[in-house]
Order: sequence, then structure tokens, then C-alpha cells
Amino acid sequence: MKSIVIVAVAAVGFAVAGVANASEDLAKSSGCTTCHATDTKKMGPSFKDIAAKYKGKAGADATLVANLMGAKGHPAVKSSEADTKTLVKWILAM
Repeated sequence: MKSIVIVAVAAVGFAVAGVANASEDLAKSSGCTTCHATDTKKMGPSFKDIAAKYKGKAGADATLVANLMGAKGHPAVKSSEADTKTLVKWILAM
């Protein structure tokens, strides 16, 4: 029984790591990393600083997606709305 639990936990860990890598790759291919980094300020704030700013705020994901898609306070994004939603969820989870 113990080994089943260990395998299940490991599988979930690998799945989460895969999603994180996919989202990081999506951020790179969408041009986000030109101005942002995960934990350091570049031209724009770090992804972790963005996550901290919006932590606990209801509707933060919808607000960020709308601002990014509408180029409000941020240059127009090159990614689709679906990809932008994925990226925002990834950033807010930091």
C-alpha cells in the first residue's frame, strides 16, 4: 500500500513539473520573457512579483487576461486568448 501512495505522489509531481515546463516554454515562445523573468525584474516586473501583487484577489486572472488581450497598461500580446489564460494561471500559481 505504501508503494502505491509513493508512486501516485511521484506521478502527480511529474505531471505538475511537466505543466510548469510547458508554461515556461509557452512564456518564452509568446515573447513574455523578453521583458519578464520568473524571479527577477527585467524591463517588467518578475512573474513572482505579479503573483504576489494579485494574490488573494478575486477575479485576478480575468482582470490580467483582459488587460493583456486589450493592451491596457501592457503592450499587445502575441499569444491567443487560450494561451494567455494558461500563462496567467501559471504566473498566479507562483
